[in-house]
Amino acid sequence: MRTQNTSTWPLLNKERIQQLPGIESDLQMLDYPVKVLQIGEGNFLRGFFDWMIYECNRKGLFHGSIAVSQPRPGGRHKLEQLRQQDGIYGLMTRGLQDGEKIELQQWIPVFSKMVEPYSEWAAFLKLAENPDLDIIVSNTTEAGLDYQPSEWNPNEPVLSFPGKLTLLLYRRYECFSGSPDKGWMILPCELLERNGDILKSIVLRHAQDWNLPSSFRRWVTEHNVFLNSLVDRIVTGYPEKAEEFFGEWGLEDRLLNTAEPYYFWAIEGDARLDARLPLQTAGLQVQWVPDLTPYQLRKVRILNGTHTLMAGIGLLRGFAEVRETAEHPEWGARIYEAMLQEIVPLVPLELEEVRAYAASVWERFRNPYIRHKLQDISMNSISKFKVRLLPTLKGYVERFHVLPPLIVSSLASLIRLYHVKQLEDQWYGTRLDGQEVLIRDDAATLALFAEAWDKVSAGESDVDELVDFILGSEPLWGEDLNKIQGLHEAVTSEIMEMELKAT
Repeated sequence: MRTQNTSTWPLLNKERIQQLPGIESDLQMLDYPVKVLQIGEGNFLRGFFDWMIYECNRKGLFHGSIAVSQPRPGGRHKLEQLRQQDGIYGLMTRGLQDGEKIELQQWIPVFSKMVEPYSEWAAFLKLAENPDLDIIVSNTTEAGLDYQPSEWNPNEPVLSFPGKLTLLLYRRYECFSGSPDKGWMILPCELLERNGDILKSIVLRHAQDWNLPSSFRRWVTEHNVFLNSLVDRIVTGYPEKAEEFFGEWGLEDRLLNTAEPYYFWAIEGDARLDARLPLQTAGLQVQWVPDLTPYQLRKVRILNGTHTLMAGIGLLRGFAEVRETAEHPEWGARIYEAMLQEIVPLVPLELEEVRAYAASVWERFRNPYIRHKLQDISMNSISKFKVRLLPTLKGYVERFHVLPPLIVSSLASLIRLYHVKQLEDQWYGTRLDGQEVLIRDDAATLALFAEAWDKVSAGESDVDELVDFILGSEPLWGEDLNKIQGLHEAVTSEIMEMELKAT
C-alpha cells in the first residue's frame, strides 16, 4: 500500500464520507435527538462509550445522539477537529480474540453537537433545558473528580467538572421545576473506586457552598442516579501509519482511533436501568451489578497486578514492553503461571470466571498492535505494589501458609531496581546489566531508597539490613512487612542472588 502525506487528502466530513461504502444508513444517527451529554473528548470514551452508543443505535435500541464538551480549556482543539469532521470519526479495533487476529474498521457518527464550555458557556448551560437529555457520561481523568472551591457566578464558566455539573443540574431543576422524571443518569468513567459516590458528594458540597436551596439538594439526591462503574478497555488513539488508511479511503481522519477487541463495563445499579441505556440488551459486554467490589478487585489484582508484577521484573532485566515480556520463553511463562496460581485464587468470584478473565488479560498482553511500555506501567510502582499485589501476597500466605514465589521475586526486583541516584531533577535506577533506567515515583520514596542503597554501597550496611529497613518502612507500606513470616529472608536471598549475577 502506498504511503501518502496526509495533506494530500481531503478532510473527512459528512458530505465526503457518503462516498465510502457502508455509511449511508448510519449518518441518520447525527439527526437523532441529543440524549447524552459527554464531558470528555479524548480517545478513551470515543473507543468505549461512544462506540457502544453507535452499536445501540445501529440495532435500533437507543435512537439518541451525543453532545460533547471538553472538561479543560486545553481540549478545545480536539473539539474543533470534531466540528470540522461533522462529529464523525473512524474506530479501528485491532488485536487478538480467541487466538485469532481481529481487524475491524467502523465509522462512528454519534456526535450531533459540540459545545465549547469556556467560550460558549450559555449554550453549555442551555443543554440542561433539553427534555430529551437523560444521561451524563464523563472521563476527566482521576484528577477531574476533585473538589475545587469556586465562587458562585452562574454567568461564568466553572473550571472543574463537578462544578459545571452542579450548575447544569441546578439549571435543569429550575427549568423543569424539580420534576422527578427529569433527573439524570450520571456515569463517571474516571478510574477511581466509588467514582459515582465521589462525584455526587462533590456536587452536594458545591450546592452547599453556593447556598442553593435544600429542595434542590433533595432533588439531586432523590431523582438523579450517580452510578459507580468500572471500565476496562485499552484504547491507544491515533494509529501508526495512519496515512496508509487515508490512501485507501481517499480521506484524512484526524480523529482516527484504535482500540483492542476486549472491553468490559461493570455498572453498580439496578438492571432495570438498561431500559434507559440499553447496553446489555444490545449484546454488549456490560453488566449491571449490585456490588462493584469483586469486579474492581478482579481488574486491579489480575490486570493491574500482573502489570506491576512484570514491570519490576522486566525493567530490571532489560525488557521494554508488555508483549515482549509476555512472550519471553522463560519470564513470560513464569509470569503467566504466577497470574494463574498466585493471583487468581485470591479473587472473590467464581473460579472459572476469574480464570477466563485471566486468559483474556494474557491475550491482551500479547496484542501485536499495542506497544505498552513497561516504563509507563512502572510509574509509582511502590504505591502500586501496595495496592495491587500486597493484599494478594498477604492473602496467599494466610490461605496457603507459604509465600507466593513470583510476587516475592517482583518485590525483590523492585527493591533492586530502586537502587537509584538523582541526576538534576530525574531519578535513575540500575538494571542487572548495569544500565540506567528512568524511575518515576514520589520524590520522598526515591530519596528513602537512595539513602538505603548508598549505605550498602559505602559498606555501612549490608543487603540484609537494607531489606529490613525497606520492608519495615511505615511510610512505604503502612505497616511492617518484616512481620510476614519468611518474607524478609526470601527477599534478601533473591536480591543477593541478583547481585551475584550482576557482578
